[in-house]
Amino acid sequence: MGFYDSIEISASGLSAQRLAMDVIANNIANANTTRTPQGGAFKRQLVVFAQKQGAPTAPGSDPFNPFTASNPVATTDGVQALGIVQDQSPDRLSYDPTNPEADARGYVHYPNVSVVKEMVDMMAASRAYEANVTAIQESRAMDDATMKVLQS
Repeated sequence: MGFYDSIEISASGLSAQRLAMDVIANNIANANTTRTPQGGAFKRQLVVFAQKQGAPTAPGSDPFNPFTASNPVATTDGVQALGIVQDQSPDRLSYDPTNPEADARGYVHYPNVSVVKEMVDMMAASRAYEANVTAIQESRAMDDATMKVLQS
């Protein structure tokens, strides 16, 4: 593990959570959108994350990292967004036969977005973002302390 790998890992977490918050904000903004350019009500969007795998490290290449000596593929480089998918849960239906968006039975199809759930998800993404910022700050503080020890 290199000197700045922990910062790079946390930075990938920052990017991932920023994307999650952008998608959540888009969901909230479209909570009442009954017609999209593709037709039909807006569909809630979700971000799919996965662990990013780093390049395998040769055994014994880093004498200060005990993991590389016993497991050459132990390195990880954070998180990545695989993509944004649509939630396939059914639309919210509201009976309003006077609405121009109503179907033949008089129901208006509203997005499958629950603002309360989106706000809970936003709070979780915000806390994860804050945790990554704290991890970067602590990593930098440890790096600074290490440099001071090495200089003396």
